[in-house]
Amino acid sequence: MGEIVMPRLTDSMEEGTIIAWLKSSGDPVAVGDELVEIETDKASMVYESDLAGELHIEVEEGATMPIGEKIATVGDGGSGDQGSGDGRKLDDSAGTVEASGEKPEPVTTKTSGGQRIKASPLARRIARDRGIDLGAVSGSGPNGRIVKADLEGVETGAPTGDGPAVGASGRADATVSPRTPSAESNKGSVETIELNRLQQTIARRMAESKATAPHFYLRAEIDMGRAVEVRAGFKETAVGGEQVPSLNDMVVKAVATALTHHPRANGAYRDGRFELYSRINVGIAVAADDALVVPTIGDADRKDLRQIATESRRLAERVRTGEITPPELSGGTFTVSNLGMFGIRSFDAVINSGQAGILAVGEIAERPVIRDGGLGSAHLMEVSLACDHRILYGAEGAKFLSEIRTNLEEPGLLA
Repeated sequence: MGEIVMPRLTDSMEEGTIIAWLKSSGDPVAVGDELVEIETDKASMVYESDLAGELHIEVEEGATMPIGEKIATVGDGGSGDQGSGDGRKLDDSAGTVEASGEKPEPVTTKTSGGQRIKASPLARRIARDRGIDLGAVSGSGPNGRIVKADLEGVETGAPTGDGPAVGASGRADATVSPRTPSAESNKGSVETIELNRLQQTIARRMAESKATAPHFYLRAEIDMGRAVEVRAGFKETAVGGEQVPSLNDMVVKAVATALTHHPRANGAYRDGRFELYSRINVGIAVAADDALVVPTIGDADRKDLRQIATESRRLAERVRTGEITPPELSGGTFTVSNLGMFGIRSFDAVINSGQAGILAVGEIAERPVIRDGGLGSAHLMEVSLACDHRILYGAEGAKFLSEIRTNLEEPGLLA
């Protein structure tokens, strides 16, 4: 009888929440079978079994468990210590629903004939939220898998089960508790909103980063005129379905190239030591369903602009469909966060733990400039580099940011 334990699915994961079991107790399991959907600190992911045999589930859906703790066993048939008839423990020990304070979510995962429905994690979560019967939906994904797009326009019903309503992010909707304002308050009625698990993790990690890493910020204005011209050239010469690099792809490449000359920017301060990483893996912040997910473009310094463009589109799409995998979220050594598409001129970002800095990128806008004593215009972009002063000092950070600007103002250096 082999144990299935809560896996470490991301570098920073400390615990995980079981969103849905994709098989039932007593079902046969083969190596590689999709077994359970788990919510980590970064995303919801499906874990595949590395054991074969009969499944015995020991931890309910909705329970939160630290990594390494047993959640199921796989082996020969037998009753074992399975608690209730469906093989799930219902006592009040650590890790159960009672201990976590959460109720299990209803799962629509099989047809009336007992066959398992093939659907992406995001599609299952949307179906639970909107009360959609996945058994009545035709999938357009690989091997008939139901994806998010298949649920657009589908008639909704009442949410199933008695569990909490689940949004498109796959997490229980925040609990809203109205209360009457106190006599000294003139703010009107007050709603107290409980954070979901992802929001709790973000709050904790960002607070830890700001409390432990002494942030300082360097700002620069970059003339993106040549970059705009180069991108236009890419569009003119693109053939077939060839990806055209975006201006953000150029930023990623400019950062990766500069990191090769500034090793401390590609490192971290940890336990009184500098950690310098041999690989340059640039994380790109992607907003998805009330969450911020940071997939990683591995070895970005070794990829050309078209390769970075293809990789960034693929990763962003996998984030949106909920199919992003642990390796695609792991190993980041530096992060780029771009809010320019929202019309944000400039902002300061919080450093991700385990990294020395993060580059915040604003919008590109044509603005008036003085050139050669006359008034002209230029495509300008403001950026802000947040540095951890324990490893990336002022002069080194300034040189790093200056090289990023040089790379973008003369994009031929990015080839």
